[in-house]
Amino acid sequence: MALTLVIGNKNYSSWSLRAWLALNHTGTPFEEVVVPLYEPGSTAAITRYSPSGKVPVLRDGDVTVWESLAICEYLAEKFPDKGLWPRDGAARAVARAISNEMHAGFRALRDTMVMNIRAKGRKVEMGDAVTGEIQRIADIWAAARAKFGAGGPFLFGTFTIADAMYAPVVTRFHTYGVALEGEAKTYADAVWDMPPMQAVRKAAAAEPWVIERFERGRLN
Repeated sequence: MALTLVIGNKNYSSWSLRAWLALNHTGTPFEEVVVPLYEPGSTAAITRYSPSGKVPVLRDGDVTVWESLAICEYLAEKFPDKGLWPRDGAARAVARAISNEMHAGFRALRDTMVMNIRAKGRKVEMGDAVTGEIQRIADIWAAARAKFGAGGPFLFGTFTIADAMYAPVVTRFHTYGVALEGEAKTYADAVWDMPPMQAVRKAAAAEPWVIERFERGRLN
């Protein structure tokens, strides 16, 4: 039975992007159900699949997993040969730590710089909390790349769940013109240009839905 992944708008739903990238990385066929968010009937449509009433949600036969990082963990166990976590124990511990830091933290950045993949050149007020979180993320990327990234362009060389967790941040930095340097810039460019992200960017640009609350920073 094919897996089913229920997601929100590809342009706006950061948590959906994380699960989509992880599942796409496995190479297994899956059915994709997109539920446009913040429209009449959105909650009812999502609740048909998800007990939490939120996206993303993964259906695998009788198994339902309804939270992004839990979906990624489920996929890592279901497809152990796909390397969704680093094989080295020390690298795996760091990958889990920084993935959970992204999952639970960076609230100022996420609230201020909402994800809007197809937008560019947006300007928002970035206070000390946001700039501090941007620096922390750049430091995480640079440290992971320096210690574990020799095998490829991603945080731990090859693509892992950690990259899926930080991919929406890469899109935010692109949307709001955050300047990066060194390893952080090289890494962000690699994520932005990888084929799965190119596919997401194309799909996001083609979506007809506009959520005004996420269209902040437009220059009139």
